[in-house]
Amino acid sequence: MQRFNEILQTIDGFIGGAQWFVYLLLGTGLFFTLYLKFPQFRYLKYALKIVRGKFDREGDEGDTSHFQALTTALSGTVGTGNIAGVALAIHLGGPAALFWMLVTALLGMTTKFVEVTLSHKYREKAEDGSIAGGPMYYMKNRLNMKWLAVIFAVATIFSSFGTGNLPQINSIANSAFATFGVNKIATGAVLAVLLAFVILGGIKRIAKVTEKLVPTMAVIYFIGALAVIIYNYDNIIPSITAIFHDVITGTAAVGGFLGASFSFAFNRGVNRGLFSNEAGQGSAPIAHAAAKAHEPVSEGLVALLEPFIDTIIICMLTGLVLLSSGVWSEKLENKFQQTDLSFVEGTYTQNTPGAIEKVAQFINTGNGLKVFSGEMTVENGLITDAITVLHARSIAEDVIVKENGQVFTGKVLVKQGRLNNEKVAVHGKSLLHSAPLTAEAFTRSWFGVYGRYIVTIGLLLFAFSTAISWSYYGGRAVTFLFGVKAVIWYRLVYVVGFFMAAFMDTTIIWTFSGITIALMTIPNLLGILALRKEMKSEVGLFWKEYQKRFPDEKTPRY
Repeated sequence: MQRFNEILQTIDGFIGGAQWFVYLLLGTGLFFTLYLKFPQFRYLKYALKIVRGKFDREGDEGDTSHFQALTTALSGTVGTGNIAGVALAIHLGGPAALFWMLVTALLGMTTKFVEVTLSHKYREKAEDGSIAGGPMYYMKNRLNMKWLAVIFAVATIFSSFGTGNLPQINSIANSAFATFGVNKIATGAVLAVLLAFVILGGIKRIAKVTEKLVPTMAVIYFIGALAVIIYNYDNIIPSITAIFHDVITGTAAVGGFLGASFSFAFNRGVNRGLFSNEAGQGSAPIAHAAAKAHEPVSEGLVALLEPFIDTIIICMLTGLVLLSSGVWSEKLENKFQQTDLSFVEGTYTQNTPGAIEKVAQFINTGNGLKVFSGEMTVENGLITDAITVLHARSIAEDVIVKENGQVFTGKVLVKQGRLNNEKVAVHGKSLLHSAPLTAEAFTRSWFGVYGRYIVTIGLLLFAFSTAISWSYYGGRAVTFLFGVKAVIWYRLVYVVGFFMAAFMDTTIIWTFSGITIALMTIPNLLGILALRKEMKSEVGLFWKEYQKRFPDEKTPRY
């Protein structure tokens, strides 16, 4: 598994984790923000009116209302990215990563406005009479690039697993196990059955479920997060200061955190911001294509609200919870995951002169320290050789080695810094990341240990709704490639994958997720940039109609 994860990380380093991808994503959002004269600010109040039905017209064609399309798309974005993804971004890049998530969201509001508008304009009717849309349709019908549409559709199918399926159930199962001790296989089995029941009903059943689920989960999580932040009110100002202060300098080592450079915070913040709000990825246009609307820009304006709700509100709340509680830099007791674990020669602690710099260099570049290979001696669970255990980008402490749950004594084979015995588990104190870190942060309030329940329940609702929506996205891609009859087979595989991911390694899943996001995003961004002039023309036509229908209202200049 470690070898497989290393291969995935190498691939991710060339695409999703590469700087050029980050620049393409932010550059596209910045270009359209300037080209369309800051629509995310000027059009926001009109978006709120449209989602309430102000611009509706009798006879508008579609399968869902504006609000249902918004909640379906939001259920696809408000998921583990808001709980686990934010924690992972801070774990990797420090507080400054939150700043770049915020920037990604602001620019992403415009990107989503553009991609939804263009995709809605070129939607089609499927064989079964339902509305089918998404970037693959404007690529085929407007750009006359069916080959690009096919690439995007294939990437969407893979991303439905990498974004909406595997990370969601994995985070639910991990959180349920940590909080309630529920067996991961049991969690996967029960939720897989529920998922099958919902997604087999198609977009109308999905929309009915998500329009109730999304507001409920948002309220529960909002109240819980606010309680943690208020409880740690002394740290609110320092936390906000750190977000902006560390942007230029990077984050220095503090507690168990070994520090992060400007470039690392920038890259991880943008990457996790995209995972959270999916702006530019081309997923939301598939949900919005089903909305009843005669004017594409009206649906684009509804979509503009998504990154605002998802990232600017919910992700920033999570970020302040993590920073104000202080858990992001604390070493906490946990069972070490194999893919986050490595053994190096020599004895290093936080207090060893130069240790932090050497370990940080090793974690970021693979240089500076020598990985251990050979037989490691363990007595009563304690490693007796001059070896340092690194886990989750930190120097592990109070390390205990166990086999089948019992304290281990004997020799353990280590190859290139990795355990070569799956029966052996390592426990101790280290940094946490993803959902377990957020769950720990929620205990630092009046809720105490019960704070974990808020995260677990919130994660269950968030992640399950995301899996529901992404099954629809993947199904539309299958429809485009193979026709309506093939969708049932896709859904069956989707449910099976959902079950199996409940007990898979978290790190591998997140790496695979980053790759699939990039494979969808790149063709979509290139497509909407090619149609920039058409987008500007559509905006002008929309405001002309708006002025005719509501002559007493003052409209923005376009």
